[in-house]
Amino acid sequence: MNRKKLQKLTDSLAKSCKHFNKHEVSCLVNLFYNLVGDAAERPGTVTGLDRNAFRNILHMTFGMTDDMIMDRVFRGFDKDNDGCISITEWINGLSLFLRGTLEEKMKYCFDVFDLNGDGFISKEEMFHMLKNSLLRQPSEEDPDEGIKDLVEITLKKMDCDHDGKLSFADYEQAVREETLLLEAFGPCLPDPKSQMEFEAQVFKDPHEFNYEI
Repeated sequence: MNRKKLQKLTDSLAKSCKHFNKHEVSCLVNLFYNLVGDAAERPGTVTGLDRNAFRNILHMTFGMTDDMIMDRVFRGFDKDNDGCISITEWINGLSLFLRGTLEEKMKYCFDVFDLNGDGFISKEEMFHMLKNSLLRQPSEEDPDEGIKDLVEITLKKMDCDHDGKLSFADYEQAVREETLLLEAFGPCLPDPKSQMEFEAQVFKDPHEFNYEI
């Protein structure tokens, strides 16, 4: 993309972006095109990061290891569900991912945890996520029983209307009372250290970002 087009794109994204200034948007645009590489110049191809490329970034840069959660984070970024993260989805997604307000992060995390998209986090969904994110101890005879107990404890703490599942209202109330419950079912936001390192490197010089797809 030529410089004039790039500048126009950056200006447009900076206007609509909540949490990044123009310099930061410019750095993230440069990083995006560095990561996408030659594909950006091929006519007729969709320019963006596919699922594997994005999962690699989540793993290598933000230390995420849970396949199910990484897949859900990808879906959170990929708003039009075309299997590819566009430049706009990249900027808006990172704006929330890195700098979102508590309200924005609650909505994002709830959507990540609501695996079937029905507006509730069910016992089954909790079980799947906790089973994936907890390390199994070799000494445990039946780790599933321990996870079922954990689901019941979590429900007791977060299910305000006692209907056996979590609505967004239940989740929001619980998180406002105890912020640590934001990522109750698995880490789907960057930890402060990896966020700081990512921002320091990218906003200083995106061309030196040491991750390649």
